Amino acid sequence: MEDLKSILTQKDKTRGKGYIKHEFQDFGYRLALALDDLDHKSLYIKLAKGEDRLLLEGALNFALDYPKAQSRGKIFMWKLKELKREGR
Repeated sequence: MEDLKSILTQKDKTRGKGYIKHEFQDFGYRLALALDDLDHKSLYIKLAKGEDRLLLEGALNFALDYPKAQSRGKIFMWKLKELKREGR
């Protein structure tokens, strides 16, 4: 039998996923989760809809591997801008 705290923390992780009906929405939501930036999940969903997946995945990998990151979302956006400028 699980304790109440673990049940509530599991519910919080899945909360807000009721609006996902398309694959790009799921990808954007997973980006927000990976970057620990759920406050800006709509931004990541918009990026997932319109941007190249290779660019998004490259920026995500860079942000996750970045040492001492205080805001992975900012690092992700910076790297995405750099990759787009390079034309990758």
